[in-house]
Amino acid sequence: MNTLMDRTAVVTGAASGIGKALAQRLAEEGCHLALVDIDGEALERVRAELAPTGRTVSLHVANVADRLRMLALPEEVLAAHGHVHLIVNNAGVSVAGRFEDVPLEDMDWIFGVNFWGVVHGCKAFLPYLRREPEAHIVNMCSSFGLLGFAGKTGYSATKFAVRGFSEALRAELLGSPVGLTVVYPGAVDTNIVRTGRAVSDAQREAEARFITGRAIPASRVASRIVRGIQRESARVLVGLDYHLVDWMARLSPEMSQAVTARLSQRMPF
Repeated sequence: MNTLMDRTAVVTGAASGIGKALAQRLAEEGCHLALVDIDGEALERVRAELAPTGRTVSLHVANVADRLRMLALPEEVLAAHGHVHLIVNNAGVSVAGRFEDVPLEDMDWIFGVNFWGVVHGCKAFLPYLRREPEAHIVNMCSSFGLLGFAGKTGYSATKFAVRGFSEALRAELLGSPVGLTVVYPGAVDTNIVRTGRAVSDAQREAEARFITGRAIPASRVASRIVRGIQRESARVLVGLDYHLVDWMARLSPEMSQAVTARLSQRMPF
């Protein structure tokens, strides 16, 4: 997209973390915002923080895993803004625990948000994005979509699914006015683990501490996403360590899996 000024952006998971930081960054670039989250009270606080930017901000309480709710969302956004030029499918949740200990219900839950939430957002908004001279989709993946780690089977599975879906969709959109960027951040300073599900409180806290010690500021991720949109980048990786992970996974999948397995033995969770 040549410019974000006076464009309308839909951001899911906008009440906290990367979504909140991205809403602020997009507003600074001149975007009007349709903010989506399951937490309506937190959305109101974000809107209050964005008030000084002077941008039009609409709030939409929705669970991205709810197909009917998501399919109804574009009409609400159009009623509030008249157009939609950008959707960022950012909403995500975490499950902490080894596969044998994780209930299948938790696997259903994480796939509903992390994978189906992305699919729902793309399916709902793509027809409206195609109406614009230029538009863009951003799908949030993860470094766990590059390599699988012990204790993150559910999370990794959803992110690998997002990666495959997004790469195929980008290929389908080539030559159209709609671009697509997939974002691969490493550990980010958010509460996704502490507010997620876990096989035990000890498991949740151990993983949260591990991530906090290596966390990238959400504002940095937001800035990289905006740059990726402006450049129509296919992929945005955030964090030097995760560029190395990506390189290793591409160079030698077998070696990368062996290294990952050894590292997993040292993980505190």
